[in-house]
Amino acid sequence: MPRRLARLVVDPTRCRGHGTCAVLLPDHIKLDKWQYPLVTDATVDLDDRSVALAIRLCPELALHVVELDAH
Repeated sequence: MPRRLARLVVDPTRCRGHGTCAVLLPDHIKLDKWQYPLVTDATVDLDDRSVALAIRLCPELALHVVELDAH
């Protein structure tokens, strides 16, 4: 079965710098000097449970994914 890939996105207008996403997705998100997230690897697998957990646990609902076209 082919991997379902998506682009990880942080909405900067919603984010308040809690850092939950960086703790849960350290391979994809680092924190800047003000503790706001920087997406370092935007491509994620939609079947990765840690991605779904990070999205669900974001206190400001600022983290989401945009599914990439399979073509």
